[in-house]
Amino acid sequence: MEPRLDFYKANPAVIKAMLGLEDRINKSGLEKSLTDLVRLRASQINGCAFCVDMHTADARKGGETDRRLATLVVWRETPFFTDRERAALAWTEALTLVAQDHVPDAAWDAVRPHFSDEELVDLTLVISAINAWNRFAISFRKLPA
Repeated sequence: MEPRLDFYKANPAVIKAMLGLEDRINKSGLEKSLTDLVRLRASQINGCAFCVDMHTADARKGGETDRRLATLVVWRETPFFTDRERAALAWTEALTLVAQDHVPDAAWDAVRPHFSDEELVDLTLVISAINAWNRFAISFRKLPA
């Protein structure tokens, strides 16, 4: 597979706007370990090889264990994730797969007790941003280095 386009070079203004989202995410009160898991899970669902590679490496650098990274794809079937992480992962899956179920009440009911209003908006931004990054990387075939 060959890259189609270097979207960073093709339109720096768009990348600047996307990095503005990342700046807001970095200033949120959400735990870095949580945002790493959310980004990785959305990227797995979307099949974004570049982002899966990058966010796995980022999570490892942040201290994430190989065991949790290896079982993230089956997080519901393991005891390795906290209730807050499980709620965030369920919310991630619902938003990433929005066309399937339009974010069911069960996902809302699961996430609501674990996050404040502000955190829910920040979490939704993280999920929305990684889905956008995935679409850029997949569309233009950005490959892991």
